Amino acid sequence: MSNPGRERRNVRLVLTARGIRAFGDGFVSILVPVYLTSLGIGAFEVGVLTTAMLLGPAMMTLAIGLITHRFRTVMLLIGATMLMVLSGIGYAFETGFWPLFVIALVGTLNPTASDVSVFAPLEQSLLSNAVLPKRRTSIFASYSLIGSLLGAVGCLFASAPEILARITPVPANRALQGMFLAYALLGALAFMIYRQLKSPEDTTASGPVTGPLGPSRQIVFILAALFSLDSFGGGFFVQSLLALWLFDHFGLSLTATGSLFFWSGLLSAFSYPIAVRLARRIGLVNTMVFTHLPSNVCLMLVPFAPTLGSAIALLLIRSTLSQMDVPARTSYVMAVVTRPSALQQQASQRRPEALLGRQVQSLRAICWRFPVSGGRL
Repeated sequence: MSNPGRERRNVRLVLTARGIRAFGDGFVSILVPVYLTSLGIGAFEVGVLTTAMLLGPAMMTLAIGLITHRFRTVMLLIGATMLMVLSGIGYAFETGFWPLFVIALVGTLNPTASDVSVFAPLEQSLLSNAVLPKRRTSIFASYSLIGSLLGAVGCLFASAPEILARITPVPANRALQGMFLAYALLGALAFMIYRQLKSPEDTTASGPVTGPLGPSRQIVFILAALFSLDSFGGGFFVQSLLALWLFDHFGLSLTATGSLFFWSGLLSAFSYPIAVRLARRIGLVNTMVFTHLPSNVCLMLVPFAPTLGSAIALLLIRSTLSQMDVPARTSYVMAVVTRPSALQQQASQRRPEALLGRQVQSLRAICWRFPVSGGRL
């Protein structure tokens, strides 16, 4: 039988772990290109490593989606945190391209502002099982809000190596390595939090599981196809490569870039409660559509911005609108998909198309040093 006390505790623990992971993703997404270029790795190799950071989790998410009905969700989350710890330690001490490539492929380092790891679908399935259907949009908005807020703070924290190197004798490269060790420490904290979770299998009665998708198979594949198209366009816009472009095109410092992404994340965070009210008024699908379109227009105009000020203004407007579809989309998916593995399948299908878009973006950044907006697709 359902235990409301345990379910509320699960919600609190998942939201706490989400915030911890988002904080780490925030500074890693900015520091990855800075750290790699400081090691003497070229723009093309940075693009390859960025793609590996997306390809690995995509394949892992697909694989877990096919087997998650055989394992407890909590155990999969604990295993993912172990990869997070090893990823941070590996990037802190390895300097060769191929070891870094392997770590990027099998690890959890995130070059984007959004959560593209195996954690998100697993956490979302736990949240969906812990709340009533009418509260899904609200709880997923809280989940996204916490992720954006802590991610924004993480972006601000990305300036720590630059400040540390300026006021202490610690070399800049050592300070950057320390940030990846901090990422590993955050993974250890998430590990301890996930160990306290109770899986839905432990708190609810359910029938025998016979397949990964079950009756949700058809709707999962329809949603996967739709989200793949959307994700292909979004794949041209990666925070790590945007940071690299800002460094190169406008000469923006690490501290200024971290501040920009901090305010972007903050605006995204405050858009989630608005999205909940909007979804109640015009519906989930309309919320997804009519917030995504103007954000893509702003993104489309960024490459043509004549000054840094106008580029920043467009990016901030875009940040205010671009994530409002997230709680609506997640709530809609969980309303029609009843199994964690089905959600995992849907999430993994968003990523292969994004990888192609991001690889094209990497190649164009090398040739033209100019970001190609996802909205232009």
